[in-house]
Parts: sequence; C-alpha cells; structure tokens
Amino acid sequence: MPLRLKLRDIAFFERPVRFARPFRFGAITLHATPQLFVRAEIEVEGRGIAIGASAELLVPKWFDKRPELSPAQTVDGLRRSLQIARGLYLAQTGFLTAFELHAACIGAQVAACAKENIPPLAAAYGPAEIDKAVLDALLRGVDTSFFDGMAQNIAGIDERLSPDLSEGDVGRFLGLANQHRSRRIAIRHTVGLEDKVEGEGGVADPRANSGARYFKLKLGGDPEADAARLIRIGGQLATLPHHYSITLDGNEQYTDLSALEVLVDRLERDSALAPITGRLQYIEQPLPRDITQRTPLGALRRRDFIIDEADDSYDAWPTAFRLGYSGVSSKSCKGFYKSIVNASRMIARDMDGAECFVAGEDLTCQPGLALQQDLALSTLLCLDHGERNGHHYVDGFGDAPAEEAQAFAAAHPDLYADSGRGIRLSIHGGDLLTGSLATPGFATSVHPDWSALAPLNQPESLQEQLA
Repeated sequence: MPLRLKLRDIAFFERPVRFARPFRFGAITLHATPQLFVRAEIEVEGRGIAIGASAELLVPKWFDKRPELSPAQTVDGLRRSLQIARGLYLAQTGFLTAFELHAACIGAQVAACAKENIPPLAAAYGPAEIDKAVLDALLRGVDTSFFDGMAQNIAGIDERLSPDLSEGDVGRFLGLANQHRSRRIAIRHTVGLEDKVEGEGGVADPRANSGARYFKLKLGGDPEADAARLIRIGGQLATLPHHYSITLDGNEQYTDLSALEVLVDRLERDSALAPITGRLQYIEQPLPRDITQRTPLGALRRRDFIIDEADDSYDAWPTAFRLGYSGVSSKSCKGFYKSIVNASRMIARDMDGAECFVAGEDLTCQPGLALQQDLALSTLLCLDHGERNGHHYVDGFGDAPAEEAQAFAAAHPDLYADSGRGIRLSIHGGDLLTGSLATPGFATSVHPDWSALAPLNQPESLQEQLA
C-alpha cells in the first residue's frame, strides 16, 4: 500500500574516486572522477522522520557527449541537474507518495535544464539520485526492505508517465517480480577499449575476470578496427573452460546505419568472428542518441539491439521499440522508476507476442550504496546477469575511509570480504549474491561516513560557458 511523505531537506556531497587503471569507453578515458552522495530527510505521514541516502559516480562524457564540452563541463552539468532538481523537489510542500513527488517534478526538471543547455539524459540524473535517497528514507521509516516495499508498491508507482500501459500494469509487475526475483546475479565482465586482451591480466585470465561467464566488449565505431579487436578477444575467450556469453556496447560511436551494417555483416560472415557471433546476445547503443530516436533499424532487426544513452525519457523505449530495438538498459542513474516502468512494458508486450527485454547495465557503480541499490534493482527485475564496472576499474572502496568499508562488509558479508589488501567485492563463481540486500532500507544497512565527505562542488553554468 502506498505511503505518503513530505520532503524536508536534501543535501549533496562528493568524494574523489581514483581508478586503478584507465577505463576507456566511447571517446573518453577515465582515470578519476567524483562520486556523488545524496542525503534526504523526509517525514513519513503518521510515522515520523527518516533519513535516506544514495550514491553514484559523476561520470563525464556519458550523459552529455557534445564534443564542444570538456569532461569537467559535463560533470558540472550533472551537478547543476542536481541543484535544479533539489529546488523543484523541495518546492513540493504537501504529503505525496514517492512516485507522485517524482512525477510532479520530472517534466519541469527537463524543461528547466533545457533552458541551461543541459540535455534530457543529464537532466534526469538529478531526480534519479534524489528518488533513490527518498525511497531509502521511506523504507527505513517503516522498517521495510526494498523487495517487500516494492511488492506492496510502497512508492505508489503508476502509469501516469506511461500512457501506453493499462491501469494496474505496474502493480501487477511488481507483485510478480518480487516472487521471482534473482537470488544471485552473474557479473558481466567489461572489456574497455584500453584493456589488455592477451596473457596475464587479459580477458581470459580468471584473476582478472573473476570467473565471469558473461562479457561486455566495448566498440570504438570503426567496423574494421572493431572486427580486428573482436577477433583477438574471441580467440582468448574460446580458451575458457566454461560456456560464455557476449554483449557488445557501441556507446554511440557508430555515426550512421551504414557503418553499423558493415560491422554486423562482418560478424555474420567472417568465420574468425564465430567465437563472438556464436555467443552474442545483443548490441547496445551503437548509434548516437539523436540518430537512434529517428532511424528504423531496417534489415538489422534480425539482430537484437538495445538502447541505453537514448533512453532519456519515459517515451524513449516505446519509440525505440517501433524502430526495431529489442530492449532497453536498466541503470539506476537514469531513474529506477523508469526501469520499473520499462520492465512492466516488456511484460505487457511479451503477452502480446513480442520478444523484448530489459538488460542490466551500470555506470561504474562503486561498492557500497551505488552498487547495492543498482544490484537490488537488477534483482527485482529478475535479471540473470549485469554489467559491473566499479570493482573492476577501482581498487575496492577506493578513497573511502577503511571504517566505512568495514561497516559495509560487516552488514553485507555475502557481498564483501577482506582480501588482505582491504575490503573487496566478493564474487562467488562469477556471481554476486543478493541475500543481504533484503534489509530495511533501499538495499543497505549502512550509510556513508557523512563527516568524511565534502559538499558538492558548485558548478559553473554551461549556458554561460558556451555563450
């Protein structure tokens, strides 16, 4: 049963995160970036005050890839998205359900961000992070886990932002999803464009891939160069002693459909690519988001494609479906409500005979709040595997205080272990276990050490910088 709440305060913090090795995707190589933390204080109607939290990296050049912007400018765009969202959310002074609060603000958020030259995907970042913290507070306020709360639709999610759904579709999905949620989720090992392919530390090294059975391979946008690199990777993966599956991620690097057709034709005709093509599940976001949203896939419908960066609004997935896309990524940084709505759409379309799906992706979620909340969302969506970057490119809990990492490990012993070099993610035969996520709150028994965090840096206006 939905509960109502009143938002009392929102505070933003950040912490630097240094990468243990470079992560190249699309046109950027990350060596470090800040991690955002959100602290929300709410009053649950008739229940009192509760505090919730969320976290996510402030990732440059993903939400906004415009070439005229520097990486730092795109991070400032995310900071400004947060500030705008804070003002809109706190302006809602009455008691509302958590989803009513989101729905009351998301349209105004996109419009206000557009006036400051912030695109829709970056605009959605602010509400996405606030919504997670608000839900955490709500669940803590009534001593309920994420899974039990979602089964009861405690947030009051409905179809008001998705008129293609029938009344009750979301509630029915949530009830079924909780009954069949995943008990363990396989990691999908990311192979970035600068990652080692052969030998020690390469894609087939179990010490590097943690025993993964799923692999996500980044594409660079040049079909010949990508094919040559995939042949090398396929040769290594073919040596694995167990079955494996593959997804490819274009990160908007294919500039048009003809270049993408060259790659797909090569995948289907070149026997040297059989170790890749024979295990390929889908290709993720190969085209720029603006081209994706207006270009039918045509003959390429024979392969499964999903959208990710193009998933920047509640109507993005229905549009992509009509253009021939089979699925959409779930990322909590794009909005967990939208992920749940999209999953409800998949069930409705599957019942009509279509075959479509939600895929589990992340954006370098770090151990602790970010990883656990994103993992809980994937668990609720009944996914078998999900991309996990955070433990792969960052050394454990990174620059977090040792006491904070130890607190997460003590509260979630199925997810973390002391490696002798600090607390690390604990991977069991290539899988992450989800049992300890069923704790009061949004998948976490622990909040960060607020005293060890710095306030969110004040962003410079993109509009002024580009004027």
